[in-house]
Amino acid sequence: MKRPTLEVADIIRCAGKGFIERNRPHLGWQQLKVLRAIQRCRTAALGGHLDRCSRCGHRAISFFSCRNRHCPKCQTATRDKWLAARQQELLTLGYSHVVFTLPQELSLLALQNKKALYSLLFRASAETLLQIAADPKHLGAEIGFLSVLHTWGQNLLHHAHVHCVIPAGGLSPDHSHWVRPHYAFFLPVKVLSRVFRGKFLSRLKRAFRKKKLHFPPANAALGQPKLFLRFLRTLFREDWVVYAKPAFGGAGKVLRYLGRYTHRVAISNHRLLAFDGERVTFRWKDYARGNKQRQMTLTAIEFLRRFLQHVLPRGFVRIRQFGFLANSCRTARLRLIRQLLPQPREPPSPPVASETRTWNCPRCGGQMRIGLPLSAVELASRCTFFDSS
Repeated sequence: MKRPTLEVADIIRCAGKGFIERNRPHLGWQQLKVLRAIQRCRTAALGGHLDRCSRCGHRAISFFSCRNRHCPKCQTATRDKWLAARQQELLTLGYSHVVFTLPQELSLLALQNKKALYSLLFRASAETLLQIAADPKHLGAEIGFLSVLHTWGQNLLHHAHVHCVIPAGGLSPDHSHWVRPHYAFFLPVKVLSRVFRGKFLSRLKRAFRKKKLHFPPANAALGQPKLFLRFLRTLFREDWVVYAKPAFGGAGKVLRYLGRYTHRVAISNHRLLAFDGERVTFRWKDYARGNKQRQMTLTAIEFLRRFLQHVLPRGFVRIRQFGFLANSCRTARLRLIRQLLPQPREPPSPPVASETRTWNCPRCGGQMRIGLPLSAVELASRCTFFDSS
């Protein structure tokens, strides 16, 4: 893939200062930290290392990455390492994809209570899958799955949802055999939707009673118990969106599929089309109208506002595993499942590429050897020399 000509960092460098001055009362330290990290990523401000070609001796300086999980440029190496670890956990059977989405009416409350509501989203969706799968009417088995939180839509507006990737089937209650699904979509979507809605609203009501919720000015009235209960009743009357796809390919396809979802940020640099210093144009997919590719233009201030909505609280885990894939039992359960499943017919998946420590020389194509790290001060004295050499 070609290197993008426009990056989120370019927009921050040009419009970030004005955005901060205009919105400082509404910005938390975590959002300011993300802006600063992306702006400095792979620049002399972070330091770097001096590289030398093993063939022609050409020297060049490589800058360090910010390693912030919200940076569009810092996810590839992290993703590859994570996928390499997950490769050993894949099973030789089909996988299903289920998505649980919060109603748009909860967006303001979620943005003001990210840790609380995103945690509820994880718990309610996981408990729903485990409960319905354990019911003999549907599967009657213990399942395991991986859940990934996304908080954005293609237009960068808030759209909180969890992607669940699930091996198609589960362990029987006595762990004596593998139970295969009865439905093309693994579990009935309508049942999942109703149970998910009930579990989430029940937990949300409990959080309100324990005074664990903060209400934004636009929703300050919801802090009153009567109005909050009325709000919950309104949400309970709606059909909540749960989307499911039928099982797809084997282990290799699952790895590629996970790679598209696990370490994404709100927008990639490759979707940016133009920036004139004031307005940003980017490409987005309109799912409501047949997945048509469209273009959207926003002011730089609005673009950055939408982008920063998706900064997660410090330490919040956005990739979680449940059921027989939970950390407490994963190794033993997977060993048992592999004994119960038939031998794989497909060849093992090729290993996922991990972060490389070399790159090619721009002059002769030889291998560049990474040298000693240099601080920002040391780089300042060397950059001029190497730019002219």
